[in-house]
Amino acid sequence: MKKIVSSVAGRVVACCVEEGAQVATGDEAFKVESMKMEIPVESEASGRVARVLVAVGDEVEEGQELALLD
Repeated sequence: MKKIVSSVAGRVVACCVEEGAQVATGDEAFKVESMKMEIPVESEASGRVARVLVAVGDEVEEGQELALLD
């Protein structure tokens, strides 16, 4: 199963995908605030979003899974 992972540690400030949505490689999936900057988290693969694992306001670590793709 393919995954979307956070590239930085911080707080999720936007979720741009929902379960069932199609994403393409490079699509912005989340925004994570880190050191007072909003960092876009892009999908590294194409597929259907099977499960979103975080919500806006959640604290995440670098490398943490944010969503799973089929």
